[in-house]
Amino acid sequence: MSKPLEGILVVDFSQYLSGPSASLRLADLGARVIKIEKPETGDLCRDLYFSNLVLDDESSMFHAINRNKESYAADLKNDVERQKVYKIIEKADVLIHNFRPGVANRLGIDYDKIKALNPQIIYAELTGYGKEGVWKDKPGLDLLIQSLTGLTTLNGNDGAGPVPIGLAVVDILSGAHLAQGILASLYQKQSQHVGAKVEVSMLESAIEYQFESITCFFRDGGQPTLRPKSNSAHAYLGAPYGIYATKNGAIALAMGSIPFIGELIGCEALSNYPEPESWFTKRDEIKGILAQHLKTKKTKDWLAVLELADIWCAEVMDWKTLFDQEAFKILEMVQEVNRTNGYTYKTTRCPIQINGDWLTSEIGSPILGEHTEAINEELVN
Repeated sequence: MSKPLEGILVVDFSQYLSGPSASLRLADLGARVIKIEKPETGDLCRDLYFSNLVLDDESSMFHAINRNKESYAADLKNDVERQKVYKIIEKADVLIHNFRPGVANRLGIDYDKIKALNPQIIYAELTGYGKEGVWKDKPGLDLLIQSLTGLTTLNGNDGAGPVPIGLAVVDILSGAHLAQGILASLYQKQSQHVGAKVEVSMLESAIEYQFESITCFFRDGGQPTLRPKSNSAHAYLGAPYGIYATKNGAIALAMGSIPFIGELIGCEALSNYPEPESWFTKRDEIKGILAQHLKTKKTKDWLAVLELADIWCAEVMDWKTLFDQEAFKILEMVQEVNRTNGYTYKTTRCPIQINGDWLTSEIGSPILGEHTEAINEELVN
């Protein structure tokens, strides 16, 4: 299939997760992504191990986030090699980096320099905290930014202390925002023949991620966030919203009428909460009653009653259980990709579907510098 970004050349200096997640999405959409890496060490994510799991002598995290890309090894502190990189940039549509403020200048790839080389380039820069202010030089690590922006105060039950989200959510969010800015700028480039500078910070992405809760904060006069005492899934939603243990597992309940749910599951005590306002003001009481009652039967028994009545609910699954479901299998979300050395591994595919086709590719992550010679012959020499 023809992909939307075929013919677009992306030069990617980014490392770790945030920037590479943006270039991964562009690659999935058909762009050619050339990953510029330091000789010998490469992207530091190659050695950033996820649960100490090694794939083909490198980090599984690197393989997951850098499939479908090419690797060009160059030392930007070496003038000869930097000039070769400039030749590639002159032909590029997009440049991505996620260096701390000031590093791009020292390496000779700051915006003014690159714009002089290629006036119509889309220059995309991702930082931890922006380029101004007293935080600008702090390390842009996901956990730190979750902690600074209030995200850890929204999760878990009241009294549990700060609870972070168990994924690098800020890395991936900021990468998605960067990709959105790049795509909008590419459209502008095609229609108006101008370049653009796209800037995203992880700090701003993490704050914007909480737009619902922050809006509530301003509306209620800045009241402190109060999480439910038990079965919490959202600090600002009333009962029954949460996850509850059953006789053999767990069930998730979203919004719904408390008396109606009580009638369905045979819990008479829930009839004492007919007013919707009480589902918020007395949510801890209601959740306590629900939690005790739902333990009396198996998950499938509750689902059979609740789903039939159009109550929003779901079984709580782990990956193994999910992957065995027909509903998952039909999506074909897992793809096998191949490295040029013959190593293969399984990973997820892009979730976007265009004209009935999934955006898949069998190309795995690149070996450090494996495309340097070919790129030199094509784009430099």
